[in-house]
Amino acid sequence: MSTTVVDLKMGQRGIIKECADDILPIKLLELGCLPGNEIEMIQIAPLRDPIYVNVNGSHIAIRRSTARLILVDILEDA
Repeated sequence: MSTTVVDLKMGQRGIIKECADDILPIKLLELGCLPGNEIEMIQIAPLRDPIYVNVNGSHIAIRRSTARLILVDILEDA
């Protein structure tokens, strides 16, 4: 089973492994949702959608359905 952005807990970070760039909105790609970049879960809305993430210093709100398209490798805390 692959880990996606939706699986991150609040404050947890990961490295983007793969994006469905033919499906993801161009704006997310422009903001840095690209393989190799670090992503951090900032907040989850009260009704669990949208979620707020930090990518390259940009705070982005994305739908859970979109976040499921972004595969990540979770970074373990040192």
